[in-house]
Amino acid sequence: MTTRALLLGTVLAFACAAAAPAAEPAKRQSGQIVYDNVPETPAALKAAIAPYYNARSAVFEDWLDDGSILIATRFGDVNQIHRVAAPGAARTQLTFFAEPVNSAKGQPGEARFVYPRDVGGAEYYQGYIRGLTGPEVQLTAPKTRNSSFTFSGDGKLVAWSQVTPGDPNYDIMLADPAQPEGRRVVHEGTGAMAVLDFSPDGGRLLLSRYNSAASTDLFVLDIASGALTPVGPTGRPIAYVGGAFAADGAHVVVLSDDKSDMARPVVIDIASGAVRDLEPGAKWPAEGFDLSADGTLIAYLVNEEGYSKIVVKEVASGKTLPTPALPLGVLTGLGFSPDGKQLGFSLSTSTSSGDVWSFALADGKLVRWTQSELGGLDPAKLVEPTLFRYPTFDKRSIPAFIYKPAAEAGEKLPVVIQIHGGPEGQEQPSFNPRRQSWVNEVGAAVIIPNVRGSSGYGKTYIGLDNAEKREDSVKDIGALLDWIAKQPDLDASRVAVVGQSYGGYMSLAVAAHYNDRIAGAIDLYGISNWKTFLANTEGYRRDLRRAEYGDERDPKMAAVFDKISPLNMSAKMKKPMMIYQGANDPRVPQSESEQMVATLRAQGSEVWYVLALDEGHGVAKKANAEAVRASEIVFLKKVLGTK
Repeated sequence: MTTRALLLGTVLAFACAAAAPAAEPAKRQSGQIVYDNVPETPAALKAAIAPYYNARSAVFEDWLDDGSILIATRFGDVNQIHRVAAPGAARTQLTFFAEPVNSAKGQPGEARFVYPRDVGGAEYYQGYIRGLTGPEVQLTAPKTRNSSFTFSGDGKLVAWSQVTPGDPNYDIMLADPAQPEGRRVVHEGTGAMAVLDFSPDGGRLLLSRYNSAASTDLFVLDIASGALTPVGPTGRPIAYVGGAFAADGAHVVVLSDDKSDMARPVVIDIASGAVRDLEPGAKWPAEGFDLSADGTLIAYLVNEEGYSKIVVKEVASGKTLPTPALPLGVLTGLGFSPDGKQLGFSLSTSTSSGDVWSFALADGKLVRWTQSELGGLDPAKLVEPTLFRYPTFDKRSIPAFIYKPAAEAGEKLPVVIQIHGGPEGQEQPSFNPRRQSWVNEVGAAVIIPNVRGSSGYGKTYIGLDNAEKREDSVKDIGALLDWIAKQPDLDASRVAVVGQSYGGYMSLAVAAHYNDRIAGAIDLYGISNWKTFLANTEGYRRDLRRAEYGDERDPKMAAVFDKISPLNMSAKMKKPMMIYQGANDPRVPQSESEQMVATLRAQGSEVWYVLALDEGHGVAKKANAEAVRASEIVFLKKVLGTK
């Protein structure tokens, strides 16, 4: 063959190779997870991260009448409900399902409790009642979504809210727990209505209607007549949290941000609407509360820069009672014992996975009920974060926590920025195995910012990213990248961004706007196109999401969505990306992730895609969590260049 023929053959070979379609990314399935263009996790890494997900916590759910406590904890693959008879006693498992059971409420007068359970993370919860032994009894109607289960004071009635597929309006249901087949609609609701409490005489219900993070309505429903009475001031939006009847049945106690930037407990006269403030001038928001059975005491959680504390007051006088000093951490449950003499709660810290405690109001004695395991982790290697603030584009100060591994003198650390969902969420310094694994196994500094729109900093801050201001929160991450570049021990050339749900949208937006300043991004079930998201999210959520994000039916807002949707900015995304999705997600459907994957791959960007077939909005099952988080670490090690 001549030299000319050889050259021609070579040219033709190259031409054919260039014209041939790109090979499809390799797919494989392990268990319920499908990996698409995702490398295998090395065995050594699987062994290294297993202890992080073997760690478990105990979360306070409720007291039973006999003085025992219901907790949620995991001994298998998912959380289940357990009973602890006394401090230090065994955790006796009461529910046994392949799907998680994360909450429970005790039935007064009976050794029974109610709990919600769904299938595959689809969030169409059914309610069930069971005792300490024996079978469960289904309380709710099939093919409905149910929530806010509430018992009357004597335990003879249970009320809850119910919605059907595609319907944005929740109805209020009532039943005798002993005869659930007799359940009935007592109020055909409008919007996202929920049951908060029964009146002391059992004849009325306190209801809420959630409109947005800035607006909630309160009502009293007369069960016999069906009459619905608004509660509280009118003519302005007020964000209420929780709610309970006072002992006299003529007042309600609720957390309110009316005429204040911070939510705090107030007492509202049902008839007149007059409001009495139990914490005037509150500097930090209250986030949850419980009333003693006799209605004389309120215990509530206050969030101070992400850390929790308990406050107990007399409802009548507003007098503050002593409470024990607690470690810096995050409270995950709170409730008075049936006799009102003790307060139960659960607490998680950055270096302890979370346990259940009680304290006696008479003498302030603090008692630990559970001893949760760290799953083989070395406590000495768990990192406590540092709170800091950084300036952003409009001179505001953005709060954030940073976790740092030990470093050699002069060493610059790679950085992982994790952005929370919500958007009205908040990153807090609770136990988080994922962050700790990034510190210890990736060797990265981990920063968890609370950009504008986060809860925990007042109603002004939470509204700073609404509708057309959406990308202002993205600019807050740009300002964080500026801050990182100025730190002598952080490597601004090795930064990855990670986010889930709304945080997934943020990761995608950062990947577009700051592509040259990141090494890679992980998007977990994030919003890729605002219009398709609002069209395809479950019907019971759609109007609520419009209240936060904007209404795509408004041409002006539709134009904003076209401008800020990550899918429309994909050409700017050049760095590697990992995308995770739960196949049964009712909030951010699978189509949001898959259209992002397809678009990025069509333009030649590197994408790892992980799909969990038995998960919804998140990763609820331990085996899945280990596998997905391991793939995240493999990805982070690659893009950050760590060993």
